[in-house]
Amino acid sequence: MIAGLVVALTLCAELPEVHTRAQWDAQRRQTLAGMQLVMGPLPRRRPEPLRVVVLEEEPFPKFTRRKITYVSEAGDRVPAYLFLPAGTKRRRPAMLCLHQTTRIGKGEPAGVGGKTDLQYARELAERGYVTLAPDYPNFGDYKVDAYAMGYASTTMKGIWNHMRAVDLLASLPEVDAKRIGVIGHSLGGHNSLFLAAFDTRIRAIVTSCGFNAFAKYMKGDLTGWSHKGYMPRIASDYGKDPARMPFDFPGILTALAPRPVFINAPLNDANFEVSGVRDCVAAAMPVYQRIFHAGGRLVATYPDTGHEFPQAVRQAAYEFLDGWLKNGAKR
Repeated sequence: MIAGLVVALTLCAELPEVHTRAQWDAQRRQTLAGMQLVMGPLPRRRPEPLRVVVLEEEPFPKFTRRKITYVSEAGDRVPAYLFLPAGTKRRRPAMLCLHQTTRIGKGEPAGVGGKTDLQYARELAERGYVTLAPDYPNFGDYKVDAYAMGYASTTMKGIWNHMRAVDLLASLPEVDAKRIGVIGHSLGGHNSLFLAAFDTRIRAIVTSCGFNAFAKYMKGDLTGWSHKGYMPRIASDYGKDPARMPFDFPGILTALAPRPVFINAPLNDANFEVSGVRDCVAAAMPVYQRIFHAGGRLVATYPDTGHEFPQAVRQAAYEFLDGWLKNGAKR
């Protein structure tokens, strides 16, 4: 075991309400419906052609980095960095890399600025993954009014954009479309979960400092989730009250089963209090273990740090991804 990490593979103290796969499927559909009550409906329109435009291209020893834009919907282009590893022409696994709340947006995971511990798009490209790091609405080079476009939340606009990013990865001749994952820290940490809940093409998930149960988020004060950058209905329709919310993160984690999920939840994260993360893992683990016999696919690490994604934890996350996406592990 890596020093400083504790792996959570324990059962929930009580038997879960869900006992069969049919019950799990019904609960999953209820979770997705609850998310859409708060976020607004997932768009059902026919996707526009991606029409990728390459703005810049720079070669490096282990990869080529391209600055691109792609079409999300009519009249809207999302800026992103695309990394194509050097070497063999065989199809590779790919990772969608979602940034934290930072002014430079995609530039941080791409390694062109920001914190060195959050450059996972670059690091994964060095490991042989095709990686794509897009801007979330109103970060980096991307300015958009999701509400003027008819969305009920910026969160749902982000989910749609990220699904289009998966479309882009799946379209590339360098990518094996059956081996696409997502990774993100903080803002990107919960957006990784949101995307994976709606898009089953995501085969593995890494979420760092991205969530806890709503009742333990800021002692139950959901103001931070309710501004225009997230989901205003949390305030307008649900009074920022966790007890009134029609979805919560234990349900999202459970909905992801049996796909592999790696969670980084530091002991001293001031944004997402750690016992609220443990609550979510405890709720989801019985479904992974008892229904899908896949307890090893849900892994949580609790390093003794703050709201950070330390190198040792990233290394563990990358090895986890290698096992499920690169090496084709069957656990």
